[in-house]
Amino acid sequence: MTDRRKLYFFYEEQNKALLERMQPIYRILEEKGFTILNEPKNANAIISVGEDGTFLQALRKTGFRDDCLYAGVSITDETSFYCDFHIDQAEKAIEEITNTEIEVRKYPLIHVTVDHDTSFYCLNEFSLRSSLIKTFAVDVYIDDLHFETFRGDGLVVSTPTGSTAYNKSLHGAVIDPMLPCYQVSELASLNNNSYRTLGSPFLLSGNRALTLKIVQNDNDYPVMGMDNEALSIKHVDQIVIRLSEKGIKTVKLKNNSFWEKVQRTFL
Repeated sequence: MTDRRKLYFFYEEQNKALLERMQPIYRILEEKGFTILNEPKNANAIISVGEDGTFLQALRKTGFRDDCLYAGVSITDETSFYCDFHIDQAEKAIEEITNTEIEVRKYPLIHVTVDHDTSFYCLNEFSLRSSLIKTFAVDVYIDDLHFETFRGDGLVVSTPTGSTAYNKSLHGAVIDPMLPCYQVSELASLNNNSYRTLGSPFLLSGNRALTLKIVQNDNDYPVMGMDNEALSIKHVDQIVIRLSEKGIKTVKLKNNSFWEKVQRTFL
């Protein structure tokens, strides 16, 4: 019987140079008793080969599965948050996987529903931005409370792990992924006698729902981003965001915690 702990699927860019670079790694894995699958459906480990953007694509293309383990393999020397391994250190990585008891960490997701119709998950953030070179208005509700009417360039809703990405560039806080919460940050808000916002990022408990209602005028066709992809929906009325009960499981290696990654990246 095939050992289900060794069913791997690799998500990678389809270019000749990378495929050639991966062939020795595939051979080593097969010699160690691993099975490389052509489809992700039955895999119990899905491994992206690229950078953080490739990791995000791998999650989306394979359906944000919570019944398998995700891992990232970097192909450059740049610091990465989601890639725990490097393509040039494959033998060392395989040795750690086979000879060490792997610890698993769980990263939270946000679940986004657009107009009671389209829904999806985000690992980093959901962004809502004006599609025109002018501001637009959004009524912001926390649960049933009309919290504020935002007017500006947009809003970014991030997970704790996503707090180091777009959110950080907006001066949002970096959040420990062990905290069940999500963060809302503003993009160039207007504050005057007609519109007033909190003016700073804020955190919401995982038990709360955030509802964004687009004020219908001549600028009600916003651009929506789900992680590193744009969502192709033209007209939008309402968006509901919650912290999902579903999470992504990734490999946790020694000396490679979330805060150690933050330290390496920013300090």
